[in-house]
Formats: sequence, C-alpha cells, structure tokens
Amino acid sequence: MRLFIAVELPKEIKDDLYRIQKSINPEFAKINWVSKKNLHLSLKFIGEYKDVDIIRERLSNIKFDKFEVKLDLFGVFPDENNIRVMWVGLEPKNKIIELQKEVDQELIDLLNKDQKFSPHLTLGRVKSIKNKNEFLKSLKSVSVNNLTFEINSFYLMQSELTKDGPIYKKLEMFKA
Repeated sequence: MRLFIAVELPKEIKDDLYRIQKSINPEFAKINWVSKKNLHLSLKFIGEYKDVDIIRERLSNIKFDKFEVKLDLFGVFPDENNIRVMWVGLEPKNKIIELQKEVDQELIDLLNKDQKFSPHLTLGRVKSIKNKNEFLKSLKSVSVNNLTFEINSFYLMQSELTKDGPIYKKLEMFKA
C-alpha cells in the first residue's frame, strides 16, 4: 500500500490555492496541477508499506497542541533557473517542523528513508516551459492571501496512482 502522512486543508485555503493555480498563464508552461480536492500539507511520504497497523499504532503516540498557520509566500523548487515544483509556503515554519519531527521520530526505525522537510503546499509540477521570460514574469505577479487555518489533526493517507492522477483515501485521523 502506498502511504503518506498529511494535514487536510480547509475549503477556503483550497479555494485560494486553486485561484493561484488559475492565475498562472497556461500558454507559457505545461504544468501538472495538483487537483483542488488533493491539495494538502505533506508531513511524510512513506511509499509502499505493508503493515498499516504498526504505522497507525506509532502515529497514535504523537501528542501535539493545535496551532494556527498562515499562507506565506509563493515559490518554486529547486530555483528559478530550473523550475520543477510550484508551491505556497506556510508560517510559522517551526510549529509545522516540530510536528513533522514527531512523525519522523515515531517512524524512524521502520523507514530507511531520510527526507529533507520544508513546510509547503505543492500546487503543481512543471513539465516544460515554452517561454521562460514570460513564465517568470507571470510567476512574479502571483499574490498569496495571508489566510490562516488551524492544524488540529493529521491523517494517515493511502495514495493510489491512476492514469487520471492519484486517488487519496484517509485511513486514520490523529487529533491534537
């Protein structure tokens, strides 16, 4: 089973992220956008893993206080010279990183992958750029509304890859 751990986003946040996606002119680049229903904050990608029960058990050990975050800046990975991912940042980063480290600590002996973590919401993956100057100009015009939301839970999720994109299924919720 293909698994990951994520925070669900409220509707108004998904609406604003979708607005940002639609503000990028499609004639300058080919982008695989994350569908509105699949927008989320990833805390950990697990990948293929058979024993879901042990993951559930470990995640149930995590205790955290709910906290508020806000949408921050629009950005790209790895940089403007080689754009592969478009994202929106979150603040305060330290609270999200603390939660992510708790997840890592609980799963450290089960997973052999160490992943660098940067709190962000992925909007899309850039497949090709047709007009780099115009594309960069359109990116610089992106505005992010400083909307806030509360992180009071996270989910163990299953991801099934299909020809029409991934299908996500919530397996279990873990509350603050």
